Amino acid sequence: MKKESNSLTASMEDYLEMICRLSTKSGYVRLHELAYALNVQPPSATKMVQKLAELNLINYEKYGVITLSDEGKSIGESLIKRHNTILELLRTLGIEENNLLEETEKIEHTVSTETLHCFLRFMDFLEQNNDIKEKLTQYMKSKRD
Repeated sequence: MKKESNSLTASMEDYLEMICRLSTKSGYVRLHELAYALNVQPPSATKMVQKLAELNLINYEKYGVITLSDEGKSIGESLIKRHNTILELLRTLGIEENNLLEETEKIEHTVSTETLHCFLRFMDFLEQNNDIKEKLTQYMKSKRD
């Protein structure tokens, strides 16, 4: 994910993704909620939120709420889609549930856009061909045992 010529770090992507997730219902998130959700200390969250605000991806005033800019929301939604696609692909391939999130996190910050599009097309294919998806699921289960 790029913001003009500046690359977002994996940590910035995690924060933006979480802000997008947490602000879905109310349109905003508070700093302590964000810190709790990411399992970080509030001062660490404050520093990252300030960086994201400097990039105009979020709106934040000290002791106020955090909201996404239009660009931040667009990127955040793309990050969520990327995360969910990888998660579902790994689940389909039979990755154990207790390892699923960790494995998704490892992949999501390094996967290329081209590879992600291939993942999306593959998952779309399986959704349109439920019989094949079921055969794949059964096959993966039989190889695990």
